Amino acid sequence: MRAIAAGSTLALALSLALPLSLSPWVAVASVSDVAAQQPDDESSRLNAWFETYYETALQMSPIQLSSLGRKERNDSLNDMSEQANRDQVAWLEASVREMEANFDYASLDAETRVSWDLWKRGYESMRDGMAFSMNGYVFHQMGGMHSAFPTFMINVHKADDEQSYQAYIARLKAAPAMFDQLLERGRAASAQGIRPPRFAFEGVIDQSRKVIAGAPFDDGPDSALWADAQAKADALVEQGKLTAERAAQLKAEARVALVEQLKPAYERIIAWSEQERPRALENPSGVGTTHPNGAAYYAYRLRENTTTAMTADEVHQLGLDEVARLRDEMEALKTRVGFDGDLLAFFTFLDTDKRFKYPDTDAGRQAYIDDATAAIDNIRQHLPEYFGLLPKAGLEVRRVEAFREQPGAAQHYYRGTPDGSRPGIYYAHLSDMNAMPKTELEVIAYHEGLPGHHMQISIAQELQGVPTFRTQQFHTAYTEGWGLYSEWLAKEMSGTYQDPYSEYGRLMSEMWRAIRLVVDTGMHAKGWTEQQAVDYFRQNSSIPQAAIESEIRRYLIMPGQATAYKVGMIRIQALRRKAEAELGDRFDIRGFHDAVLGGGALPLDLLEQRVDRWIAEKKAG
Repeated sequence: MRAIAAGSTLALALSLALPLSLSPWVAVASVSDVAAQQPDDESSRLNAWFETYYETALQMSPIQLSSLGRKERNDSLNDMSEQANRDQVAWLEASVREMEANFDYASLDAETRVSWDLWKRGYESMRDGMAFSMNGYVFHQMGGMHSAFPTFMINVHKADDEQSYQAYIARLKAAPAMFDQLLERGRAASAQGIRPPRFAFEGVIDQSRKVIAGAPFDDGPDSALWADAQAKADALVEQGKLTAERAAQLKAEARVALVEQLKPAYERIIAWSEQERPRALENPSGVGTTHPNGAAYYAYRLRENTTTAMTADEVHQLGLDEVARLRDEMEALKTRVGFDGDLLAFFTFLDTDKRFKYPDTDAGRQAYIDDATAAIDNIRQHLPEYFGLLPKAGLEVRRVEAFREQPGAAQHYYRGTPDGSRPGIYYAHLSDMNAMPKTELEVIAYHEGLPGHHMQISIAQELQGVPTFRTQQFHTAYTEGWGLYSEWLAKEMSGTYQDPYSEYGRLMSEMWRAIRLVVDTGMHAKGWTEQQAVDYFRQNSSIPQAAIESEIRRYLIMPGQATAYKVGMIRIQALRRKAEAELGDRFDIRGFHDAVLGGGALPLDLLEQRVDRWIAEKKAG
């Protein structure tokens, strides 16, 4: 999974003001790539227009530019104010009106019509979302800017010369204004009775305190940011780009920025969170009953995350049906391994038997990373059997940084740069190894790494012949649907799920996502409490208790996002069955996967149209 704010791709990629967890799903292209062949063709003209307008949007977002590996505006941060949000929607509306006035949709080729549809949908998504601008939580335990900012500075901001190091310091100084903008939005939401559950404030307090713990904030060991600031300056000395004396001066400036500006900003976040915490709900239900406009907000979130018109009742029933089907498959596997007891007893056995756990030691954590890397390496050698398009970017498995690590929190993927200078990263939360069962190691590695997120996102970044914004696509149902489909696809590849308990892990991972359909809609549309959702999860899975609690709390602060996985997977599987049925012996698994991945992330209806065109072309050919 990737715990980020969901919604229309363009809305995400151009979201200059919304308080997103950093979502570096972006890439680079040039106008000449898409317009050089037929500069007078209507499609080429529009593609060149997309490049110009997307570049304009990127220049409004210093964070996105840095995520691309670019240095423009690398001394600044995004405007997170409500006014900036309104200005962006107005800009997007004007761009759509210009597109409609200056280009003829009927004269475009099929691929460029998709680009038109995506650009317009991006605007419509943000326009419709403005009615709910107060509903999204600005700070929460899963990835508000209080934790995203240090992650960004450490992993994304390049300091490869003196000027970029000075820009690093400038960003440390700029962060307080950004945090204050978000605090203003949080106060405005609270005044309307909209605030996250109590656990979210507790998470923000804990994470913020960790960011400003240690030197130079106190007498402890170096904090993550201070260690990073020193390491980047020292590296410039080693490379001969700075003298030791100049590096010491710059480190001193960074230290002052950390102590005198960043620390007070974090203290303001902590103070506000402590003030709000007593007003927040314990054992809460979802937004449908806790927000004044919650039912409408959740309906919007379902549309955005599933890219379908499914209602909460329909999603809930789909979840119930899938849970029942998967329980039957688990019963069969339980019989296969000879376990004597009912399914709940089997769950307890798998959750408690030490053979399925890594030691809760540094050696156990390294063993997890090594085993995940080995599983990914095995998949890599089989990719050409299933894909024509292959990723060029590297992939690493890493432990989540200590200041944002949470016991039981879901693993996630952080994309690399399009030029390969920063690899894709599969991050694992390893603070509590009891929450990281061996049974699920393989399936999570396939979801986050290969053939999952790293495959899909890297290919999208490397696409040629489409506008740049198409390579930035993020639609949760597609992206997470592909991740879940990849878990299932890996079963067809040699050397996977050879242990029946690993196959159990695959089933449990799919069950996990089926349960999400039930509990997400249960909490946000049907008034279930947090504890009711935890109980349902416990009755139908062997997921460790810490992971269940972390998951439910994630769903509560990200309404609708968790529903996208199974909806997307089921649609991709259905498209494959359709292609196999219609093409028969002419069906080519490599061609099908390239059709799915070759247009970037798409809403599910546009993905179906793309696959239908591929089927028609195969028939004609």
